Amino acid sequence: MERKVIVIVGPTCSGKTKVGISLAQKLHSEIISADSRQIYKRLSIGTAKPGEDELHKIKHHLIDFLEPDEDYNVSRFESDSLKIIDELLSQHKIPVVVGGSGLYIKALTEGIFNSVDSDDDYREELKVKREKFGNEYLYEELKKVDLQSASKMLPQNWKRVMRALEVFHLTGEPIWKFQETYKRQTDLEFRIFSLNWEREKLYGNIENRVDEMIANGLVDEVKNILALGYSKKINALNTVGYKEIISYLENEITLERSVELIKRNTRRYAKRQMTWFRKTKEINWLACNENISAEQIASLILKKCRKLVNQFLTYSQKHFN
Repeated sequence: MERKVIVIVGPTCSGKTKVGISLAQKLHSEIISADSRQIYKRLSIGTAKPGEDELHKIKHHLIDFLEPDEDYNVSRFESDSLKIIDELLSQHKIPVVVGGSGLYIKALTEGIFNSVDSDDDYREELKVKREKFGNEYLYEELKKVDLQSASKMLPQNWKRVMRALEVFHLTGEPIWKFQETYKRQTDLEFRIFSLNWEREKLYGNIENRVDEMIANGLVDEVKNILALGYSKKINALNTVGYKEIISYLENEITLERSVELIKRNTRRYAKRQMTWFRKTKEINWLACNENISAEQIASLILKKCRKLVNQFLTYSQKHFN
């Protein structure tokens, strides 16, 4: 069987989880999550993590396996996900990758440059500056030496900003030059599908989901995480949904205002996600609306992958019936 992987991407609130589960069920396969926040334990409501019933239907990988203060990066994701893909393919299953973290998808499908050595002393110096002056300071420093890379990042992506500064410090060259010349050797072929909603419809989905998160106990989830002793400054909590609730709990804003900010910041995040995916080559765009079910979309993906699926079914019938 050919070594092919089906990838489902799209902005937050586009229905990726349900489509992925439906597709994996049809393929009798498993899901690899490409979500940079669902990796953390205890962060469930605010990350829209699949529920217990959904996790029971299909085995999910790279979900709910780290404590909130543990470090994880895109290089580890690339390595971890490739190992799982190899395991699934060895079991004659077509891996289904589902997620909206653009950098994770890029790492998996194209590879991430990771060969320049690190400088622990310089990295510690950058950490001290970040603690003293904030994320914006490091971001402005990067813009001075590598505007092209900075334009593809945000100040809150401070680990990426720090790495870009470190590469420039060590080599005198911007990190994008190394990334452009790096090509991972792999025999995998990825079929990528993006769920595409009209903007206003997607924003409506976001409004509804945020309201559901609040109704389902997002405030208590954040309270419980902080009560366990986790710092509000950890990367896992410096994300949409959590930082706004923390501001509310610290009496900086009202609950109503925090909900408004979560909706606004989620819309902005979704817009950035769509901008990223539109720049990704070889994506198959799938038009979505409230009248199309997840099962129908999964069936459409199967039709577009007919040759691959037929090969899989033929092999399964031959070896397992």
